[in-house]
Amino acid sequence: MRTWQTKALHFDIHGRITIRVDAKAPSATQLQSMLACFATDTERPADIVVDAGPEPMPDAGLLEHELAYTGNSVRFQADRVQVVRDGEQWRIHGPGELLTSVVPVLDAAMVGRGAGMIHAATMAYRGHAIALPAAGGTGKTSTAAKLMRREGWSFMGDDWAFLAEDATLLGYAKPMFIKPHHRDIYPHLFEGVRKPLVPSRLSGSVGRLTTVVHPYVIRYPRLADFSRRWSPEHRMVEAGTAFPGREVTTSAPLAAAIYIERFEGDRSRIVERTTEWMVDRMIGNFHIEMAGFSQRVVTGLAATSVLPWREHFAAKGVVLSKALDGRPCHLLQVPSAYTADEASDDIVRYLEELLPSVLDQEA
Repeated sequence: MRTWQTKALHFDIHGRITIRVDAKAPSATQLQSMLACFATDTERPADIVVDAGPEPMPDAGLLEHELAYTGNSVRFQADRVQVVRDGEQWRIHGPGELLTSVVPVLDAAMVGRGAGMIHAATMAYRGHAIALPAAGGTGKTSTAAKLMRREGWSFMGDDWAFLAEDATLLGYAKPMFIKPHHRDIYPHLFEGVRKPLVPSRLSGSVGRLTTVVHPYVIRYPRLADFSRRWSPEHRMVEAGTAFPGREVTTSAPLAAAIYIERFEGDRSRIVERTTEWMVDRMIGNFHIEMAGFSQRVVTGLAATSVLPWREHFAAKGVVLSKALDGRPCHLLQVPSAYTADEASDDIVRYLEELLPSVLDQEA
């Protein structure tokens, strides 16, 4: 293992995982922004190390010329990204933006410390956490805005979070991606001179184009940073800007998990589900909502036995099962024809109907 340079960025993920990023690495700017809520000046031994320089891989095996691998490391040839698993420490090396490599590694590392990463809007209500796992575009960001206008609610995150086996929901208030259709829901974010956004009717097409070019853009950090800041698809906004003067909650005991999905029905409906069902959906939803290269990282680590699927998904399933045991789990289906505004109205209404009985059980 190489000696780490003294100048680095440090992040503490809820006291469970520490990340150290070489401040001179091309990925430093992106990670500094996306992990800002976990930034710390305290230096501790790092569980995840991120820098640009690769490590030697003597006698590496090759898999279809796409991967080079040893017993504890994988190099993704085209992307020049290397992931090394050294006991409990992970090291990620590459010349491009590395958030898409960090996310699946962070999930694996957190599972080893008793918490699984989920893709969900997360809110706290009178000291209790509510997890709303859902696919992108379901209405999570709009729902968060409407809940924050009500008494007793605080924000935890609108995209990612961590669910610990002791049923503590650990928030992740990363920058929010505000899109054209959020104009009526977050009007203060569209006041004054700001980066122009495409009309709502074109945002879907621009979003699909962004998805196609993303794997190539992130190989060039300066281009990626420019694209992220000036893309007409969205604006990046800190939680404090989106909800001025309102509290951000970092952790709270989980009261309920409500999986939200769009469906082809004509009116919203909610049904109770089992813990096992919710665990499966949380794991599957997190995986499919990761960026394409993040999915390739998981596949590459599994295919080379650096992190076998059996090991990772079984361990994550145990963590989430313990966390959800005894907590109400529901599926809330909202018509696909609804706009984000209409969908979030229904989601808020069902939450307000459901939560009093849930919190009575907690009491």
